[in-house]
Amino acid sequence: MGTTFYKYQGTGNDFVMIDNRLLQFDKTDAQHIAFLCDRRFGIGADGLILLENHTEYDFKMVYYNADGHESSMCGNGGRCIVAFARQLEIISNKATFEAIDGLHHAIIENDTVKLQMQNVSTIENHKSHLFLDTGSPHHVTLVEDLKSLNVKTEGSKIRYSNLYGKAGSNINFVKKISPDTFAVRTYERGVEDETLSCGTGVTAVALAMHYIGETEKNLINLEVEGGKLQVGFDITDSNYENIWLIGPANMVFKGVVS
Repeated sequence: MGTTFYKYQGTGNDFVMIDNRLLQFDKTDAQHIAFLCDRRFGIGADGLILLENHTEYDFKMVYYNADGHESSMCGNGGRCIVAFARQLEIISNKATFEAIDGLHHAIIENDTVKLQMQNVSTIENHKSHLFLDTGSPHHVTLVEDLKSLNVKTEGSKIRYSNLYGKAGSNINFVKKISPDTFAVRTYERGVEDETLSCGTGVTAVALAMHYIGETEKNLINLEVEGGKLQVGFDITDSNYENIWLIGPANMVFKGVVS
């Protein structure tokens, strides 16, 4: 028998989604997970997400990078699993679920999924970059020529540098477009390449740009290679709270893989 899967994408960040409420998927087989994510020999995706039952909340999210290993929080993946849960009729237009970084709330309005992220209390401001954790670690740096930047090459250099050691970090390159709009390109660890969008990445960029005074707004527009996202937040005693990642999440196709 094959495994039924669903392909979802959120601004070009794409995922293999599997309903694992019966716990039939082998989560220990990293090689098989990497195969499913392979764009030439498998289905093709930036990551694989399992939807599982939860004793208290609507469901549990288990996320794997394209390299086959379980990873930290994925914002666009979180939005996509909410859309998936609605398709499975687990939820209607609201969800509460657990991910690796804790509890998340979400709201669906048409094809837009709003995902509440974890609060952020610490942002490191270095001369050349900022660093913060929005469920996943993110390096944020402003650049002048974002369009022609070789994100894979430059991102890899920083990801594997002594700054972050073996664990590495996701690397975001940012260009300011207007007082409330920033263009972002992201190198994702685990994918080890540029992705068309990164939800925790644009969340990190929005907070970082506000932190250093590049914007005074608390609803930020983020232009990524795969579309447009928004991040809204409140500031309380130098902490960023009530953080919401907002954007589209859509099913691409359904299939069966052996």
